[in-house]
Amino acid sequence: MYPLGFLPFFLALLPDTIAVTAAVIVPILVLALWLYAVLSRSSAPADDAPVHLPGSSLSHILPFFRRRFDFINEGFQLAGQAIYQFSLLRTPVIVLSGEAARRDFFQAKDLDLNAGFKFLSGAIPMVPGVTSNLETRRIALIHKRLVASQTSERLERLIPQILEDSRRVINTWGYSGSVDPFEQLPETTVRCLAFTELADDAAMVQRLKQLYDTLDTATTPATVLLPWLPGPSAVRRLISTKRIYDIISKTLDERVKGGIVRDDTPQMLIDAGDERLIIIGVSLLVAGARSTGTTASWLITFLSGHEQWREKAAEEVRRLVAEHATHLHGPSEPRDTSPEPITSQEPPLSAHRPPPLSELNTSLASIPLSAWENDTPVLDALIRETLRVAEPHVAMRQYLPPSHLDEKGTGPASLYLGGKAVPPGAFVMYPFSDVHLSSEVYSDPWRWDPGRPERNLKAPYAYVGMGAGSTTCLGKRLATLELKLITALFVLGFSEFHAVDRLGAPLAELPRPNWNDILTCKPPAGSCFVRFERTVERDA
Repeated sequence: MYPLGFLPFFLALLPDTIAVTAAVIVPILVLALWLYAVLSRSSAPADDAPVHLPGSSLSHILPFFRRRFDFINEGFQLAGQAIYQFSLLRTPVIVLSGEAARRDFFQAKDLDLNAGFKFLSGAIPMVPGVTSNLETRRIALIHKRLVASQTSERLERLIPQILEDSRRVINTWGYSGSVDPFEQLPETTVRCLAFTELADDAAMVQRLKQLYDTLDTATTPATVLLPWLPGPSAVRRLISTKRIYDIISKTLDERVKGGIVRDDTPQMLIDAGDERLIIIGVSLLVAGARSTGTTASWLITFLSGHEQWREKAAEEVRRLVAEHATHLHGPSEPRDTSPEPITSQEPPLSAHRPPPLSELNTSLASIPLSAWENDTPVLDALIRETLRVAEPHVAMRQYLPPSHLDEKGTGPASLYLGGKAVPPGAFVMYPFSDVHLSSEVYSDPWRWDPGRPERNLKAPYAYVGMGAGSTTCLGKRLATLELKLITALFVLGFSEFHAVDRLGAPLAELPRPNWNDILTCKPPAGSCFVRFERTVERDA
């Protein structure tokens, strides 16, 4: 990765760089790839080594990056075994499947998550010393800070902020119409984990989204495997990374210089005396997080085509409001917790006429965090099933054992996963589709059914949404809360809420998540919209 100080040099050369791509860079790239492929040829594998996919490493590169889900599944068919390996240039990558390998993978030690993700993903801004090439202690500190940012007290204070941000976005839609759930849902991650100043600026939130989109589209096999090659995509990534860095760096400097104190995650790091690069690095990593937004998009899409689950979710949230919403009681009146029937003459929140969003926000914000986390079995089932069907994740690790010698005294020992040897330095992948889309574990696995019976889930690690074993998602608690709040707004805030096509006609069936789209899992553009209608704000 290039130092950010080289940016002016690259900007000056950008037109010439693009102009000579076909004549100079492409032949160099092809020659480099050919040399790597030749050098990567090795002798026959040992008996306990995973079988190699046929073909050269060059033939694996494009399908791995452009249609990973299909490539992995086709690999199992070609290999004829549950575990196989292939090469990305000279780098061995081992792909796992099956119950035994899954158990070994999630229980194994010395599998480095950060190294694996850095090499096999490449879709985050890489700044040396900030988000890449980090010392172990810095990685541990970042993890510690992310966990600390999700304390109960902090999440309790975030609830009304998340709801208000969401209301502002929904208000821009008007009171009826159609929206693309994959492009227009509220974005709350910046509010939750980055700078308040950025979250308060809708235009800046959109700007950051555009820059991270550029990072995504500029991530190519060449930028991941040959990051030193100054091609057009590498330059685009560098420019976007620099611009994101500048936005966050400037915001940090202005806050510190002005003596401003905010109630947010960066302030927690500032108060703890963390290094500047740690503060910027955390913001760089979380400001472009996509997984929660992707899950929210699919959750709303699934609900738009399943009225019975939409109503079950609405009933659950109405119950929470009836039990906890403080605005329904006088300030000095104690809550009456005895069960009372809800009459049709005066319901707290009508099942027939949704309240204005401002009124609904007040109700939802009064529900305590403990209720959102511990008393929402329907919402939990909706999120769990959405993650199972629409989380195209591939767990990536690198086997980096300690420097101890094996029994022969020749070097670090191999790691055995599913009965196959993984040599030191090799990368290992476990696709979530192996279990989440397995007909042996889930009947009709592509069908979205939050009411699935538990009898199908007795196999070890039968569900690995948001991680499993020792590596679960650090933001799981916050992400789950965000998903519940946006779902509550939709199921109670809209009188009409249905899936339609671009012409407004009801969809015969909902689109299937595209697992080849490893970041957003989106269906074809324009294939699904949500038609809505909501109540006019009384104070509008």
